[in-house]
Amino acid sequence: QVQLVESGGGLVQPGGSLRLSCAASGSIFSINFMGWVRQAPGKERELVATSTGSGTTYYGDSVKGRFTIAIDNAKHTGYLRMDNLNVEDTAVYYCHANIVTGQRAQNYWGQGTQVTVSS
Repeated sequence: QVQLVESGGGLVQPGGSLRLSCAASGSIFSINFMGWVRQAPGKERELVATSTGSGTTYYGDSVKGRFTIAIDNAKHTGYLRMDNLNVEDTAVYYCHANIVTGQRAQNYWGQGTQVTVSS
């Protein structure tokens, strides 16, 4: 079974930066798609960023220009670089991916990593 393990979250001051990682393990043939959503108390789930395996990206309006998503296919790892963080970015960030194992493509989710932006 494929697993997505997230890391890189933590506490950062407003204006700071973090890089989240999403490492996929298992029998992986290719990554078709990877993205990040976030969930904060009192807020609805928000799509943050997505990337296809070929490099086509999407960013939510609230993070556009501040966040960068990338996939390293050789390492089966995705990254979310977050710059100029503000308190509204505080949330649990979840990695999700569509991954091909053998001849099947399935969706997977990471366990989430907490990002807290506070002074």
